Amino acid sequence: MSKRKKESQNNKLTTKQLQQEILQMLQKEPRKRYNPRQIAKKLQIDNNKDSILHALEQLVDAGQVSALGDFKFKIKTQLPDEAARNGSNMYEGYVDMTRSGSAYIESENLDDDVFIQAKNLNTALHGDRVLIRAWVPRGRRRAEGEVVKVVERATEYFLGTIRIFEKYAVMTPDQSLALEILIALEDTKDASDGDKVVVRIKTWGEKRGEMLQGRVTTVLGKAGTSDIEMKAILINHGFNLDFTEEVMAEVEQLDDHITEAEIARRLDLREVLTFTIDPFNAKDFDDALSFRRLDNGHLEVGVHIADVSHYVKPGTKLDLEAYKRSTSVYLVDRVLPMLPERLSNELCSLRPHEDKFTFSAIFTFDENDKIVGRWFGKTITHSNRRFVYDEVQEILDKGAGEFHDELKKLNELAHKLRKARFRKGAINFETEEVQFKLDEQGVPIEVFVKERKDAHLLIEDFMLLANREVATFIAEKGKEQEIPFVYRVHDEPNPDKVEALAAFAREMGFVMKVDSPKAISQSYNALAKAAEKNPALQLLEPIAIRTMAKAEYSTNNIGHYGLAFEYYAHFTSPIRRYSDVLAHRILELNLQSDKVYRAEKEPLEERCKHVSMQERKAMDAERESVKYKQVEYMSKHVGEDFPGYIAGILDRGFFVALEETLAEGFVGFETMSEPFEIAENRLRMKGVYSKRELKMGDPVTVRILRTDIDKRQIDMMLTDEIDKAKTERSATSAERPRRRKAPENSKGKTGAATRRHKKKA
Repeated sequence: MSKRKKESQNNKLTTKQLQQEILQMLQKEPRKRYNPRQIAKKLQIDNNKDSILHALEQLVDAGQVSALGDFKFKIKTQLPDEAARNGSNMYEGYVDMTRSGSAYIESENLDDDVFIQAKNLNTALHGDRVLIRAWVPRGRRRAEGEVVKVVERATEYFLGTIRIFEKYAVMTPDQSLALEILIALEDTKDASDGDKVVVRIKTWGEKRGEMLQGRVTTVLGKAGTSDIEMKAILINHGFNLDFTEEVMAEVEQLDDHITEAEIARRLDLREVLTFTIDPFNAKDFDDALSFRRLDNGHLEVGVHIADVSHYVKPGTKLDLEAYKRSTSVYLVDRVLPMLPERLSNELCSLRPHEDKFTFSAIFTFDENDKIVGRWFGKTITHSNRRFVYDEVQEILDKGAGEFHDELKKLNELAHKLRKARFRKGAINFETEEVQFKLDEQGVPIEVFVKERKDAHLLIEDFMLLANREVATFIAEKGKEQEIPFVYRVHDEPNPDKVEALAAFAREMGFVMKVDSPKAISQSYNALAKAAEKNPALQLLEPIAIRTMAKAEYSTNNIGHYGLAFEYYAHFTSPIRRYSDVLAHRILELNLQSDKVYRAEKEPLEERCKHVSMQERKAMDAERESVKYKQVEYMSKHVGEDFPGYIAGILDRGFFVALEETLAEGFVGFETMSEPFEIAENRLRMKGVYSKRELKMGDPVTVRILRTDIDKRQIDMMLTDEIDKAKTERSATSAERPRRRKAPENSKGKTGAATRRHKKKA
């Protein structure tokens, strides 16, 4: 901290001092991005966020600082012109490839993306982390560059179509028509011409113009089946379908014996009532709850998590593969696990009537249901019962059944934890989740919206409690000397986006207060409650979610806005999230009261970024699989009518979301009986002739015209427009005889003459 700042009364700086302090801070950390709240915390000053934002805006106007999305700022990067292109202007970033073969590089160190021509990619492919040289061509504003080095490959597996020739084969990946991979005939695995195949790269074509070479690892067959499309989604998002032989060999060597020596290291809880609550089709049970009354009248509730870190050791092939994947991917009809099945479904899974190694967070509640104690540590547990959500809900609803008293008390505690969270400003967004009933071939035969009841929320609330308390423990222990940790952070919403949402809500008759972060969260909760009674307002919920920053992993804790937690981490799902494995390792090393274990912060932050990126890829893959199945389901209902509501307006038409399936389709203006004028805010549209007005959220009935499963598109038409067209055709048919006689009267001749005159003109 500067001398000037120390001398400033009450740690409040003048505008000039504030600008200088901010500039110095950003210059020291040119790769970091900060919002006003983070700057205040970093500089330890008492200036409010508005004054910090004002200082930042002045620095932006002066060309010294760059304004980024979500009210983040960083030091401005000045790119050299073309004459200096061979200098030391090197930057690291990720490749975002276009179908033409060129690419854009996204770099934290640059204000804008850098365009790379295909010839300058130097074998880099989509998603790769690369080192580039960048410059601004003379007479242009957009930066261009060239890849100097591929730092890290996003994937070594590609899915595409293979063509077999006389002496070799070539595979064209689905994600880039400009890319070709050369394959020797002996490496085709007997694939036929035109098959969909998975290829693993053998050599990357290091010399300019040299083709990539690979070998076929999996032959999927002819395109078009649901199974192949689901596999394609996974591969195209960078997830390998299979584990390597080296990884599987390590897994087979894992010791599954529970030894007395290991039991002695742990708290033995096998005699305590313990059970799991999961979906009916779950195979990996990574969390369980225990329940027991203590002699002093207090209640002890344990949150027991599969001890994955006992089996997955740092630096092993298994650990490296788990980190590379970082997450399990849940598509509509399958799960691609982060860990091999022997671990995820057997060794680590908390299956009923089996002793298991666990990592536990145990909480003590007093007679008033207040938490009066907490304990973390390695345990051994024994699940007495495996519940599915519907079973627990039935017990809670009926007030009777196995372990009713225990489940009832846990549900009461969960309700109190939830209310306390919302009192502090947590946001209650229950976004609708679509689910499918599939036939034996994986084709959807029924679509419905998942309903979340107390049984689901009970588990969720105790997992949130454990996650919060683990993060709080680490933060408190590291107050004197920071303990780098994997926090789950969520920034405040973008004010501009919130203002736009509030304007949108007003158009739909709902008033939001958005003058402070707390007021915003209260408005979001009020909106969620109002949407329960007014289905049209449900349209605003996903838009409201998009106004908020994305939750991510970081060693720089800024709290979790959506949950209203000062400290939060992911601890409860290590079977399916690598972030939790990292949290387990750091927590275990810091449980000894007399020792502090500090991981290196920068490498841990890099891991946080990778895990966050993999999480986003998994979410994109999951959404795409849902979209595919929605279109696949609707393809069997072409020509049928469905109720829905207007969900978006474009220049060429509007989107309609169907009520029952949540599938979204497009109604083109060419299917309407008149042109429409679109309001500037794109919230409403008006017929040019009829003055008929349609707005966002309006209920409509549509007919399914056609579906395109490859493009994931559904074309629709308003049903009342179809009826109108039928009426007009009937009227036209009735008029046809008179129109044939029209030339005999003077009116008809005048009309014809007028048309000839217009044509001549």
